[in-house]
Amino acid sequence: MTGTRSKLASFILGNSLLLLAGTVTAVMWANLDLAGYDRVTDPLHFWVNDVGMVFFFALAAKEVFEATLPGGPLASPRHALSPLVAAVGGMVAPAVIYLALTSAVGPAELSRGWAIPCATDIAFSAMIARVIFPGGHPAIPFLLLLAIVDDALGLMILAIFYPSGPLSAAALAILMTAAVLAALSLKRRRVRSFWPYVIGPGSLSWAALYFGGFHPALALVPIVPFLPHSPRDLGLFDPREDLQVDTLNQFEHWWATPVQFVLLLFGLANAGVPFEQVGPGTYFVLVALLFGKPLGILLFSGAASLVGATLPEGLHVRDLVVVGIAAAIGFTVSLFFATAAFPGGPLLAETKMGALLSFSAAPVALVASRLLRGRPA
Repeated sequence: MTGTRSKLASFILGNSLLLLAGTVTAVMWANLDLAGYDRVTDPLHFWVNDVGMVFFFALAAKEVFEATLPGGPLASPRHALSPLVAAVGGMVAPAVIYLALTSAVGPAELSRGWAIPCATDIAFSAMIARVIFPGGHPAIPFLLLLAIVDDALGLMILAIFYPSGPLSAAALAILMTAAVLAALSLKRRRVRSFWPYVIGPGSLSWAALYFGGFHPALALVPIVPFLPHSPRDLGLFDPREDLQVDTLNQFEHWWATPVQFVLLLFGLANAGVPFEQVGPGTYFVLVALLFGKPLGILLFSGAASLVGATLPEGLHVRDLVVVGIAAAIGFTVSLFFATAAFPGGPLLAETKMGALLSFSAAPVALVASRLLRGRPA
């Protein structure tokens, strides 16, 4: 019985099902009692979105950083080119489609949300890929690499295009310089615990972004590379990573479970949208994701092949179509981009609903797999 409970808990945490539970609760609550929902969740926004999500983005940054280390899937330009270009295509095409729709249909104010359909939710996209493809199929690590690159580019977009307030170059420069110097000092002194990095440089970085006008949820992103780490990356799905004792992996092992509860609260605090607030923004986000992701991934992968990039052995074009559809699940990061792009109101509600409905990519990917590949594995 204990083993069964442990496996169930691992499945729930490993597939971000707490986030899904928080989201479903929020949608039901908002449609039954919107005033009560807002009264309870409004005070949570700062603590969840600006503080708790710091650790979500830190774990994403950790995966990006490790993938660039020797032995990592993004360390070699030859190996990195294909998923890198595919990820760029999977962001450019949805943004172009979204902007074309806002330009043709309006309202023009929706154009600020162009980054919302650029996102790929790593956890849920990978979960669908594991359902569709057999274990060991190259489509699964390819999708994960694509999503990792997507996350890295998404962090840059969030920092550059969605400031959280009036910009202050002086506050940003002074405090961020102090944060980086403090992190460098800790690394040179070979401090092995991750807590001094989080409490000292992490707090300075948070203050730099907050008072500099940028989103403070990115606070640990510039600090992650300074944490002592393994000289090489073991690769995706390598079970030996669970045994790594370097500071960076200790950070991940400690925060992996708490971050799932942060995501539970994130879904609860941000996903409560009444169904009657579906509007143009909902359709624009959904169409841009469902059509733009696979289209961009296919087109850019084809273009990359012209300059020598090759898909992993065993990954065919029909598989790439299914990967592109699975990557259209934007959800977590799409929701976050929506809250960064719009203040509270109809535009935010509409685009949030589009992010939530991107889950429809899952059954579409299953159907596409059956049609293109004969059957889901």
